[in-house]
Amino acid sequence: MAWENQTFNSDFILLGIFNYSPTHIFLFSLVLGIFTVAFIGNIAMVLLIYLDTQLHTPMYFLLSQLSLMDLMLICTTVPKMAFNYLSGRMSISLAGCGVQIFLYLSLLGAECFLLATMAYDRYVAICHPLRYSVLMNQKICGLMAASSWILGSLDGIIVVTVALSFSYCGAREILHFFCDVPALLTLSCTNTLLFERMIFICCIIMLLCPVAVVLVSYARVIMAVIHMGSGEGRRKAFATCSSHLTVVGMYYGAAMFIYMRPTSDRSPTQDKMVSVFYTILTPMLNPLIYSLRNKEVARAFKKLLGKGKSAEEIA
Repeated sequence: MAWENQTFNSDFILLGIFNYSPTHIFLFSLVLGIFTVAFIGNIAMVLLIYLDTQLHTPMYFLLSQLSLMDLMLICTTVPKMAFNYLSGRMSISLAGCGVQIFLYLSLLGAECFLLATMAYDRYVAICHPLRYSVLMNQKICGLMAASSWILGSLDGIIVVTVALSFSYCGAREILHFFCDVPALLTLSCTNTLLFERMIFICCIIMLLCPVAVVLVSYARVIMAVIHMGSGEGRRKAFATCSSHLTVVGMYYGAAMFIYMRPTSDRSPTQDKMVSVFYTILTPMLNPLIYSLRNKEVARAFKKLLGKGKSAEEIA
């Protein structure tokens, strides 16, 4: 196999997204700021949901899994990009590239299925409230979350195994800030057409099937909300659903743009810009969208701060 003929010293060059002009230095600083907010925000969400027993419900458990995935996703790409930019060393080893591809694709796939699970959870909660404790009990919720992680990991294993089996030649310069598969395939010396078709089929399963579940679930939810007699209940349901739909629209839309376009229509600049959107911006926006519009999360945060102040006063 071609893999056997490659060594781990055969580095790739990540050309990145920024140069050292004043404008790009400012944009790089902005990305670091976004990374910091995303890192702190997602850790805070995971800890709040873990520490507050009133948040130990299926919806918040799934939200904690989303925050964990976002945390891992942004840590897969941004630290390496920042290190390369600050050090001036743009190389990444074959092994490092493989690890990045695996983590990146596994987390993307897992999040696709998890967002569909979250949509189903809202459908059951709003359309079948009396059966919610049966249809979304702790065991079923845990099984759905675990399935999302497993299916995402399977996708990552399959794609990285095939991608690293190809021979790569030429300058080995990747026109991206991380090892993205479409950018990597342009460097291959072998014909990757069959693999690209396989990726497209995987995208149908990983993107379109969850999108169908999301659309059907929220269509039913919206119909149920419209017929609600309580104005307060209607507002609460719409607030929750609009938050979920905002996240879903940003995430699936960007992923489809990257992975479901023909190779002939690809532009490295466009791919990099859209990748920034859903690998850096979305992980920052998710905790903000869910926390700022959620009274339960705000209450848990104030409660935690109150405990901290009480402990300081006692000390």
